[in-house]
Amino acid sequence: MGIDVQTFAVSNLRRRPVVVETGGFVAGFDPGTTSPYINYATPLPGATPGASDVAALVAAFRERGLTPRLEFAPDAAPAVEPALREAGFTVDEVHEYLVCDPGTLARPASSGLLVETPSTDEDYTAIDAALAEAFGGVFSSSPEGAARLRRVQEGGGAVRFVRAPDGGCAGGASCSAPAAGTAELAGVGTRPAFRGRGIAAAVTAALTEAMLAQGAATVWLEYGGEGSRRVYERVGFRPQGTRLYMSLGT
Repeated sequence: MGIDVQTFAVSNLRRRPVVVETGGFVAGFDPGTTSPYINYATPLPGATPGASDVAALVAAFRERGLTPRLEFAPDAAPAVEPALREAGFTVDEVHEYLVCDPGTLARPASSGLLVETPSTDEDYTAIDAALAEAFGGVFSSSPEGAARLRRVQEGGGAVRFVRAPDGGCAGGASCSAPAAGTAELAGVGTRPAFRGRGIAAAVTAALTEAMLAQGAATVWLEYGGEGSRRVYERVGFRPQGTRLYMSLGT
């Protein structure tokens, strides 16, 4: 499964507005943001980079004023972590990823929530603002963020949300377009005032169903804590492997 996730990561980064491929790495950049969660690189499965390959990758980030950063499944490219460490990269985080397929998918008990697909600029703006609030200001809501969500929906992926009583967004998430037989579900967030109502589970289940219906064999995600892990496991996600986040300081 690690190879599938890593092949997906490569394909997904190639969808970025700016793509640089060098020395067995693919780097994806979005000029609309400096966020390291959007501007990062990943190795090709089985890559065996040398020092010059890593140096060329670092240069691609430095010339854009960005921190060199990678996300990857280490079992898919075992030679990459040692090469990055040799160049001074350190591990920021190790994330376990969970996978759901048609055989494990279990829609949670109905809570009366209506999960919607955004259709207007106001919807996308509200979702972007809700996710910024849900993640405690890790990123700020912006027109560019709302536009990225629209591109996901219109580019073969999916965005889903639960509407708040005031017409805005109580919580939502997105899922990339499928590639290499799988799709990544990301950014599941609920505004603090609406937590504990089953919104995350409802949105996760709806997105997973949508991607499986579009032909993905699996959907995968990473979780941010044991509470969110339990939510995803109720929907049918099961542990499959880990991914490394590595970066190089100044």
